[in-house]
Amino acid sequence: MLTEAELVLEGERMGKALAPGAVVYLQGELGAGKTTMARAIARGLGVTEPASSPTYALVHRYAGRRGPVFHLDCYRLKRPEESADVDWEGLAAEGDALLIEWPERAAGWAPAATLRMQLSHRSDPAVRGLDVG
Repeated sequence: MLTEAELVLEGERMGKALAPGAVVYLQGELGAGKTTMARAIARGLGVTEPASSPTYALVHRYAGRRGPVFHLDCYRLKRPEESADVDWEGLAAEGDALLIEWPERAAGWAPAATLRMQLSHRSDPAVRGLDVG
């Protein structure tokens, strides 16, 4: 179990350790900390601008230390086919990392994960669960 501050520190640490071309799946319920974790990983990858949730734009691109970092949020997709217009291969080829929230909503279209993070609520609203695999 992690507090939000600990979640941020863990995300930054993970971002610094990610291999180039990493595809990170961020999964969990609404409000479990996926966007907080994505922002922290992006900072670990050298992103200095404020990262906002791409819920409405689907994809945000940020300049990282080694190359672009793409943050995708598939929450608003009603069907996986709606993600067919995303240039998944191009993003994966160009990006230092793809951080994908709600990847299950792009099933079959998103590239395979190199790292999966499952975030969850706990009985104490000030802490979150994090399973990494």
